Amino acid sequence: MSRRVAIVRVAAPFVAGFLVALAVGWLALPRLLYQRIEQPLQFSHALHTSDAVGQTCEGCHAFDADGRFAGIPTIENCATCHSEMLGESASERRLIEDYVQKGREIPWLVYARQPDTAFFPHTRHLRLAELPCERCHGTHGGTTTLRPYERNRLTGYSRDVWGRSISGFATAEWDGMKMGDCTNCHRQSGIAESCLDCHR
Repeated sequence: MSRRVAIVRVAAPFVAGFLVALAVGWLALPRLLYQRIEQPLQFSHALHTSDAVGQTCEGCHAFDADGRFAGIPTIENCATCHSEMLGESASERRLIEDYVQKGREIPWLVYARQPDTAFFPHTRHLRLAELPCERCHGTHGGTTTLRPYERNRLTGYSRDVWGRSISGFATAEWDGMKMGDCTNCHRQSGIAESCLDCHR
């Protein structure tokens, strides 16, 4: 047996094992790590922000007095327009019958929910830095449906915080909301920061 054949025989199992491990890491691990949960209702951001309706991001997503995001709109906000059916969708019917008429809040799963220890002043970024919502949230504001929420089984956080790639490398500027993503943006913009700016 030649030396080349011997090397191939030794290397082949290693290479095959490496390829299998790589496939498991890239394909199987995300399916095991993230639990996919459907949102309680479907919602079209594109319809609500269209010229026909004319809603803006801030029209529904308001801020607290300290500049933090106040959260998802309450059912009272939705009831302003949806006390009666405006369209014919099953989601709107369910919105009215299960939530508006009963005065129940919709248990939305928030893709961008950060830990309680993280302080993110939306108003400072939107009004002072004039960043568009799309800078961090991507095309979410133009979607016609809501994708499933993917909850990390270990941390409990949304996959959107880590980013779509299991490697953690962003595929778009809004892909990921980790501390490193924020500090990189600050450095690119020449903004000095301290720990207490974001963690209080």
